[in-house]
Amino acid sequence: MPEEPPIVVGVSGASGAPIALRLLRALHDAQRPVALVVSGGARAVLREECGIDESALRPYVRDAYDDGDLGAPIASGSRRTRGMVVVPCSGNTAAKIALGLGDTLLTRAAQVTLKERRPLIVVPRETPIPTTLLRHLTTLSELGAVVLVASPAYYLHPRSIDDVTDYLAGKVLDHLDVPHTLYTGWKAGEAP
Repeated sequence: MPEEPPIVVGVSGASGAPIALRLLRALHDAQRPVALVVSGGARAVLREECGIDESALRPYVRDAYDDGDLGAPIASGSRRTRGMVVVPCSGNTAAKIALGLGDTLLTRAAQVTLKERRPLIVVPRETPIPTTLLRHLTTLSELGAVVLVASPAYYLHPRSIDDVTDYLAGKVLDHLDVPHTLYTGWKAGEAP
């Protein structure tokens, strides 16, 4: 029996590394295979925001690839995947993907995801969003990507950063059609 295609998770060097960590844990709990690629900038952010290095992510993934390995299987459209998430997605990474620059494994895998018409979710966490980034995010949306800005849902009355992080990871899981219990959305008839 062939292996189940993985969900590709790219972690780039924007603030928001806890969202990536929570997403990887949730995908692991849901028994979804993951192919991981972490940029050099993301390694620094993981240390700063989570107090961990890249090796701490490996127990949650099936395959981990070096960002410089453009020969990795996820760099080819012939390698089936269930889509890709770039979380967090730096402005530089969003620009490269929007412009078709696949000079790293992370950006090449995103290009392949778009080319093959697979789901691509980018999670920018920039604020305010500069005009150039807005243009690149618009291009990504026009190309079929989901732009899931890391904005908290205050109507859920989060009590901690963990609640906000769970919500954001849960929104990504929603777009991947992966069931979860990270948050409960508002119910029809109730004011959000």
